[in-house]
Amino acid sequence: MAPKDGALPPIWDNLDRQMGQLFMMGFDGTEVDNQIRSLIEDYHVGSIILTAKNLKSAEETTRLILELQTIARDAGHPVPLMIALDQENGGVNSLYDEIYIRQFPSAMGVAATGSKRLAHEVASATAQELRAVGVNWILGPVLDVLTNLRSQPIGVRTSGDDPQEVSQYGVQSMKGYQEAGLVTCGKHFPSYGNLEFGGSQADVPVITESLEQLSLSALIPFRNAIANGLDAMMVGGVALSSAGVNVMHACLSEQVVDGLLRKDLKFDGVVVSECLEMEALTHNIGVGGGTVMAMKAGCDTILLCRSYPFQLEALNGLKLGVENGMISRSRITQSLQRVLAMKARCTSWEQALNPGGISTLTKMQPSHTSLSTRAYDSSITLVRDTNNLLPLPQILDPDEELLLLTPLVKPLPASAVSRSMQNIMNTSPDPEKSSSITSGESVFREFGRALARQRSGRVLHTSYTSTGVRPIHESLIDRAGAVIILTADSNRNLYQHGFTKHVSMICKSQFSQTGERREKPVIVVAVSSPYDFAIDASISTYICTYDFTETALQALVKLLYGELSPTGSLPGTISRSQKIHQSRQHWLVEAWNEERDSKGLEALLDTVRESGAHAELTSVSAHSFLLRNDDIEEAHFVVRNSTTQALYGFCSTYFFRSTGTGVIGSIIVDPTRRKLSIGHSLHNRAIRSLLQRKGVKRFQLGSRLPNIYLGIPAGNPVERKRLRQWFAQLGWNTALSRPVCSVLLRPLSSWTPPEGLAKSLHTTDVDYDLVYGWEYAESIFDHIKTNSRQGVMEIYKMALNGAPHSGIIRAKRPEDGAILGSVVIYNSQSAIAEYIPTLQKKDKEKNKEKETNNQSNGSGSGGGGGGVSSPVISPMVGEYATLMQGLILLGIKQVRKSGADAVMLDCVDGDGNFDSLTAMGFTVLHTFEEVTCDAATWKLMQPA
Repeated sequence: MAPKDGALPPIWDNLDRQMGQLFMMGFDGTEVDNQIRSLIEDYHVGSIILTAKNLKSAEETTRLILELQTIARDAGHPVPLMIALDQENGGVNSLYDEIYIRQFPSAMGVAATGSKRLAHEVASATAQELRAVGVNWILGPVLDVLTNLRSQPIGVRTSGDDPQEVSQYGVQSMKGYQEAGLVTCGKHFPSYGNLEFGGSQADVPVITESLEQLSLSALIPFRNAIANGLDAMMVGGVALSSAGVNVMHACLSEQVVDGLLRKDLKFDGVVVSECLEMEALTHNIGVGGGTVMAMKAGCDTILLCRSYPFQLEALNGLKLGVENGMISRSRITQSLQRVLAMKARCTSWEQALNPGGISTLTKMQPSHTSLSTRAYDSSITLVRDTNNLLPLPQILDPDEELLLLTPLVKPLPASAVSRSMQNIMNTSPDPEKSSSITSGESVFREFGRALARQRSGRVLHTSYTSTGVRPIHESLIDRAGAVIILTADSNRNLYQHGFTKHVSMICKSQFSQTGERREKPVIVVAVSSPYDFAIDASISTYICTYDFTETALQALVKLLYGELSPTGSLPGTISRSQKIHQSRQHWLVEAWNEERDSKGLEALLDTVRESGAHAELTSVSAHSFLLRNDDIEEAHFVVRNSTTQALYGFCSTYFFRSTGTGVIGSIIVDPTRRKLSIGHSLHNRAIRSLLQRKGVKRFQLGSRLPNIYLGIPAGNPVERKRLRQWFAQLGWNTALSRPVCSVLLRPLSSWTPPEGLAKSLHTTDVDYDLVYGWEYAESIFDHIKTNSRQGVMEIYKMALNGAPHSGIIRAKRPEDGAILGSVVIYNSQSAIAEYIPTLQKKDKEKNKEKETNNQSNGSGSGGGGGGVSSPVISPMVGEYATLMQGLILLGIKQVRKSGADAVMLDCVDGDGNFDSLTAMGFTVLHTFEEVTCDAATWKLMQPA
């Protein structure tokens, strides 16, 4: 047992015995083999992970675990083994026994019930069953937040996309497990909710969110679980790549484990590494080296799932790390104390050698069966039934045939921890992979039989694949009176999405024998991720079951035939935003009329400024939003009082043809009329308008032309959080925002360049020149085509057209004159300056100051400000930073020559290194978060 005073008994003086306790290892087969026996007897391994490949039934599992514990006792282990298992329910169960082990909904299915109490009950029942067979450690709860709903393989294994909701259900599940006597292991820190995948097993899945972004969303459930007594945490084998963090494997990183998890989140429980047998790690680092790195990072338990050679390599690697001084003995002792303390909470030799077994499971069976039925019945969700197709008997005559179309899917993944994320993504059927849960095809066949038993008419059933709608499908559709289509993660298996839409289209264009158009009823059921068609109103009847286990589909049969009234609802933000959308007012949104609305907009801007928010609007007038540029299509909208002409809301939109970008440049609502859906109405009209633009490829929040809002204002943390949540509810993926800002340098009259910077420009093999006019357009446009950011092309055109008040500084290669980099410069009389309200403010301040001091204005620019804008560096350039500094330095000098006393950089990447700009004297004016998304996202969300 764990020592209370921190000192370890003499039996733990042996280094091999200490190190063995710090490993969790698995093996192949349903019987104890010589390899796992040797790991326990000779290497003192203290934790065993069992997966679906080890488990045949509840009775065999009890026998197997008892044998493992007996081997450990006879080998002289001072404490029992930890026996760990994945049992997430839904599609991820390691132990399945149709007689003694009950099936419960997935984490998202439980969240769909809306009952935290039910989550606690389900977790407790799951843990009671595992405890009865000898398991003492459950690898759960899953605490990931789906910050990317569409393409993440974590799917229904987590409670959803709302961090607070994931926290609440995660904590209740954790408490249910602990109440039944198991210790817990949260996963997958820091997040599997938004991963980017490479093309092979050797590519590590990547988290691209910054630590700040993770802290605002993904880390919330982990933080709350820690505060409520989480026993252990599994750190994932994912990479992190964002500003301030560049980590190849999270579980090997001191910045993630010791810094973020231990110090920032104050976690002092057992930290478990992801399985070090993953191909990405073995390929890039090696298991032995990875084991040492994991221990140095702060992990207490190293996981190796099945390969005996890898397991020996890990054991030897850790011992070598201690012997050569890379890992201290005190570090080993620290982890050992944590592991022993956890063991003391959940097991003893008396408990380990006397599991309840089948007799205990038999006593639980009636109550757990009832709980399983209640949980599934409460989770099933009817998202839409626009045409009132349910229940089926009211639309389908007994002599009509019902067609069931199901996808070909592989068996449900039974053990998540033994599979790489890449394997979980692969949904093509693989008969070589076994699972303890019935395969999808078998369950779907049984579902078809259950439908047939429920009705006297005939049920036609066939599958579909990536080959699409075949003649056999068309023939069966033509015969059937109604069609049911099942989908399983169609956002990751796009053939399912296309097939469903195609069948829906066929059914909508059916004709009766008399030649009249007769739409054939179609019911779509998502049997895994509920997001397949959650926002696609063209699918008029849409049901979600959250998994395709037999119990889930039994509940579906009851719903289809009217024996069950669905009470489940989509968890997270989609459900909430739909409810908000249904309940909110719909304001009349009108197109902007300059003559009619200018005065009203000026009054609205004054009202917003008086509220003390949005410093960005300080120098903005009604005309600041109007570009009047032939290369940019603009359309603006208002919500107004038609009687008084007062504006309650204003929205500006722009379409940049050069990049195919549709931009929402601003949404401004009277502060006294917030929360009345004015902003929602303006946003919806803006999106519909931009979708009509020919060639639109992507959408963006924030615009550099005009330079008012570069994105979501980020200066005030409270307001920033509110706006991020508001836009997220509208469908924008704010988790992938990009920080941008505007910076200012003044006064130029006393400014001197940093020492050595000017001199360094003369040592680089680059020529700089300043050009004006359209004769240079061809070579410059050819150069800036490498930049796809909206507004850049338009600013360069304005600069070429605005001589002598604007020009372009070029950096060229001496030998051939190729342009390596460029930047636009302009003064306050340039057309560009008209779209920079902040610069206009500085001009007014400077002129007022001169009038006060009775000074004459001797400069061509009025002595105010100028700007440096839109640097474009060729992607082939190696010395990016040096070239950028050179262009900006020359830009500053040129603006100062025009008589300006301030220079503004109007759109700077906020995740870059500010040291060079700070060293040059720049200060930050306003900060924003620029958000972009593909136009296809909005097309999917629009009603048919």
